[in-house]
Amino acid sequence: MARNGVLVVTGGSRGIGAATSLLAAERGWAVVVNYAGNVAAAEAVVSHIRKAGGEAIAVRGDVSQPEDVEHIFAAADRIGVLTGLVNNAGIILPAQRVDEMNAERLARGFAVNVTGSFLCAGAAVRRMSSKFGGKGGAIVNLSSGASKLGGANVYVDYAASKGAIDSFTVGLALEVAGDGIRVNAVRPGVIDTEIHASTGDPGRVQRMAASLPMARAGTAQEVARAVLWLLSDEASYSTGTTITVSGGRAIVP
Repeated sequence: MARNGVLVVTGGSRGIGAATSLLAAERGWAVVVNYAGNVAAAEAVVSHIRKAGGEAIAVRGDVSQPEDVEHIFAAADRIGVLTGLVNNAGIILPAQRVDEMNAERLARGFAVNVTGSFLCAGAAVRRMSSKFGGKGGAIVNLSSGASKLGGANVYVDYAASKGAIDSFTVGLALEVAGDGIRVNAVRPGVIDTEIHASTGDPGRVQRMAASLPMARAGTAQEVARAVLWLLSDEASYSTGTTITVSGGRAIVP
């Protein structure tokens, strides 16, 4: 039995999600590695964890769909007591100006990035809250430096969705602080993961790296360390706060 209980990591098969899943397993969590479509990537993460002596399962589910969310958390229930959630699943759509965006694009982006985080947090609270007989726990939401910079000419919609996550983190933290649940966020800056390719600009990280104060992009593992600190008892008096992992990049344009 994992000493820290069960942790659900949405979008846990690649990038920051995969790094978080792997580090969480090292630190004593049983991990539910959620994925939307890439079963091979999810199973690779689970295999790595199991070979190292940890406990993990891969569970498919689109976090924007209520029935899928219940499927994800029901799978978590079968392996133990839920004590943590990392709301990491998110999408960035190809670069566009606001005057080029249509309602379909906006609906899809906000459904995954915002609605999905709400639905998963609700499922977690119903299991962890002392009001529902739970033993407490921690939720970490993934924001983005884009929430402060705005994403002009590239993805204002993504930036706005992460601005919603900033507000959601504070509001939910205040709502469940008395229920034994802490809610915090991590705000990554320029991180070298494959998500940038989905914007149609796979070279973006490399172009930006030299202009950053530390002259390099961050790694998924560096973000994961911040996530795991917020999940841990070392952050026992931290709730409603956000850690920025940006290599010193300013949070204003």
